[in-house]
Amino acid sequence: MYIIEKSLKLSENVYEIWVNAPHVTRNAKAGQFVIIRTDEKGERIPLTISKISGDLIRIIFMAVGKTTHALADIPAGGLISDVAGPLGCPSEIKKYGTCVLVGGGVGIASTPVIAQALKNAGNKVIGILGARNADFLILEDEMAEICDTLFIATDDGSKGHHGFAADLLKQVINNEKVDAVWIIGPTIMMKVTSNVTREKGIKTFVSLNPIMVDGTGMCGSCRFDAWSFHSIWYGRNLPYG
Repeated sequence: MYIIEKSLKLSENVYEIWVNAPHVTRNAKAGQFVIIRTDEKGERIPLTISKISGDLIRIIFMAVGKTTHALADIPAGGLISDVAGPLGCPSEIKKYGTCVLVGGGVGIASTPVIAQALKNAGNKVIGILGARNADFLILEDEMAEICDTLFIATDDGSKGHHGFAADLLKQVINNEKVDAVWIIGPTIMMKVTSNVTREKGIKTFVSLNPIMVDGTGMCGSCRFDAWSFHSIWYGRNLPYG
């Protein structure tokens, strides 16, 4: 059994938990994920590792189904049955030069650990966070501490740029040389935003959320055809890398 040390609500239907899982923290790298079960009869769900602190891993998720709602209802001090991981191929962290991380919606949860790893590798890191409105924006302060520069976009203009993250990425690319870009968020957001880097031929990483069964790639349920994409896929999306 694994203890949930902290649990809080970040925004509408978005929750943060910190789970004591030292076997994960000892080996986890940016871009990897865990598979959890809330109880012995529960389904297995993959969730990205958002941050590591000592023996704790932070998981941020949206409560949209039976299991995630059940997970959201477990208070601090409560227990969950299983935490398997770290799983998936780590993100390709090295010194690129200038890197941009674009996070949309709950996908922002995956950006801090990658941003910090890129910063530690000696990169200049620019962050772009997008959300429907200011109430759905998460981890802004944390990303501001890590990134050299942070830009905000909201669909309704309630905070930052009135528009989409893709607009800000285009501005950044037009103003300076960008060597690599990470885009994490809803599929349509990643498609539109990656079209910006396609035009410039910039190395781009995105994150898909396919059906996941075993979490290692052996069952093949998470495999996909990449012939039509210009991006490099990583992490929970392609466990074989």
